[in-house]
Amino acid sequence: MVAMHCVIFAGGKSSRMGRDKALLPFGGYDTLVQYQYVRLKEIFEQVSISTKEPATIPFASSVIEDNVSKELYAPTAGFCAMFESSAQERFFVLSVDAPFVGFAEIQKLVEKDRNEYDATIAKTAGGIHPMCGIYHRSLHVKFQKMAASGRHRLGALLQESHTCFVDFDTEAAFVNMNYRHEYESALLRVKKNVYGGAASDLN
Repeated sequence: MVAMHCVIFAGGKSSRMGRDKALLPFGGYDTLVQYQYVRLKEIFEQVSISTKEPATIPFASSVIEDNVSKELYAPTAGFCAMFESSAQERFFVLSVDAPFVGFAEIQKLVEKDRNEYDATIAKTAGGIHPMCGIYHRSLHVKFQKMAASGRHRLGALLQESHTCFVDFDTEAAFVNMNYRHEYESALLRVKKNVYGGAASDLN
């Protein structure tokens, strides 16, 4: 198992989906967030869910309440809460709507990470994936300043920090679900076992 705290970010507004994507059924589970939690618990020693509304998580789990602001849906608030929840030096972060990031991608990011980095982040031909990677405590103060100033661009933060961008050849693992048609495609993909398949196959 990976000796790191993994945090699933599930506190987004899901405005493009039209409803909370974390609570949509997925991969044989009642909710996408449970699918993610169960499979990642098989990879990481510790897994938590970052959310604004802990009461909406319909199963027993470790939750980090993003209570910086009920009006702020940017990941910035979740990062601040994450660093304040534990004294650990680094965290693996994954968006709830990225269900195809598996053990191979996680292992590569962990192997590339170094103590001197501020972050180690996945990158493909399509760009960087700020919500898939490792964030170090050295960024805590920067996140606090971002939250206070209303500046929430993770890409800008990573570019101005000591970040290791790890190249991946395919976009397939990093597909996420912002719109209904993307969710429906992901349902077909996991059902047909096109990439990774069920939760146990993504380890």
